[in-house]
Amino acid sequence: MAELGFWNLAQADPDWIAVVDPEGTGHRAGDILARTNQLSHGLRSLGLEVGDGIASLLPNSIGAVEVYLAALQSGWFTTPINYHLTGPEVAYILADSEAKAFFASPRYADVAIAAVEEIDFPPEARFSIGGPIAGFRPIEELLDGQPTTAPDERTAGAAMHYTSGTTGRPKGVRRPLSGLDPDTSAELMAMFLLLFGIEPRGGNVHLVTSPNYHTAVTQFGGNSLHAGHTLVLMDKWTAEGTLDAIQRYKVTTTHMVPTQFHRMLALPEAVRAKYDVSSMRYAIHAAAPCPVDVKFKMLDWFGPVIYEYYAATEGGGTLATPQDWLAHPGTVGNAWPISELRIVDDNGDTLPTGEPGTVYMKMSTGDFEYKGDKDKTEANRLEGFFTVGDIGYLTDDGFLFLNDRKADMIISGGVNIYPAEIEGEILAHPAVGDAAVFGIPNDDWGEEIKAVIEPAEGVEPSPELAAEILAFLQPRLAKFKWPKTIDFIETMPRDPTGKLYKRRLRDPYWEGRNAI
Repeated sequence: MAELGFWNLAQADPDWIAVVDPEGTGHRAGDILARTNQLSHGLRSLGLEVGDGIASLLPNSIGAVEVYLAALQSGWFTTPINYHLTGPEVAYILADSEAKAFFASPRYADVAIAAVEEIDFPPEARFSIGGPIAGFRPIEELLDGQPTTAPDERTAGAAMHYTSGTTGRPKGVRRPLSGLDPDTSAELMAMFLLLFGIEPRGGNVHLVTSPNYHTAVTQFGGNSLHAGHTLVLMDKWTAEGTLDAIQRYKVTTTHMVPTQFHRMLALPEAVRAKYDVSSMRYAIHAAAPCPVDVKFKMLDWFGPVIYEYYAATEGGGTLATPQDWLAHPGTVGNAWPISELRIVDDNGDTLPTGEPGTVYMKMSTGDFEYKGDKDKTEANRLEGFFTVGDIGYLTDDGFLFLNDRKADMIISGGVNIYPAEIEGEILAHPAVGDAAVFGIPNDDWGEEIKAVIEPAEGVEPSPELAAEILAFLQPRLAKFKWPKTIDFIETMPRDPTGKLYKRRLRDPYWEGRNAI
């Protein structure tokens, strides 16, 4: 078997179909390698040097894969930008990341044009992929005449994603470049999958279900490619489309979020039964705690192939195998061999097992900084550990259970209440399509519990439905955890990765008041 890493594998087997794009077109590894090399040469001709940055506003596509690979063999930081942002928001990331080249799709032309005009981004370094954009050069101009051979003095680059924090501007999570040969770095990336038990090559096919601007999507997609797995790219995610792709391409691995599980389970039984999902070996999920009821149903449907981990853009993490989770329902697992966990109180003192506190993690693979924000970098540190503000506790045997985000915790009458637990129980009701729970002002108690619910398809909201859901919760949750009121919404504000914009729901209730 050839050495691992995309560049090694593509040279050894140029006919390997490395990527299947959303239109169903298969792309040979040799062709991707040639274009990636041309892209590296072309950007170097613009003056890009090791340590510079490039940015992109692209859907899941072969172009996005090639931009990523070019950066990783040329020593550049690559920043995929959330294409749901506005022009000024994209302009901020372009400027803050110090990008020396910008790639955009015509699908997002208006936003891309507004962004480059706001900061006067150099016209010669703007490139369109997939069609024309006014004021942008077609990517073909950059590739034209460039050699398809590997560039000299290759060195490993890195992805730099921007966090989507609840307050202030997003910050780029930047790690020092390793200085490794790209092939060595790629082999190490491929070996990361062994944490989950996923072997290189072996006929594996990885389904990319979420947008490339999400850290986990880049990591699992990139690592899978370097391990010799074929990537199948989805553009716009749908529940049935996922099942169709699993059957059509005999998908063996994927990365999802609990919201996607819930929506697949909500499909009519006749629809679910049409598709064969038996090829799946590793359906990995993260991003939010998975309701216990949802996880049991997925394990029953897909079999013991549902793996969960806990991590963040900043690092990680924990892993719960199907067997771990069945022995400890609700856990997000125990620490990776390259990670440590600590649970502390508000004074930074370590708490005993079983007692909830702020979760801190430490990675042995290297530190990071929030680019341009030393204060934020230091604020989340504790003796070499970092936190993203989650609340959880450890068991005696080292399994981590998450309660919620600290920022989302409700304090009612001095009692800490964790919305994620309540949301999980609400989602178990068959008439519920999606749910969000948060605190709203209460003069006596400080906060009271509000639930906002998106009804399941075909279900009409009504006071009777609200009463039915409350009655459903009564034997499942202590009384102090019951929502005081329930509102209904047509569509929950989530991004395509499943991230809930809870502040959009919560903030109107706090207008004119100081949130606790």
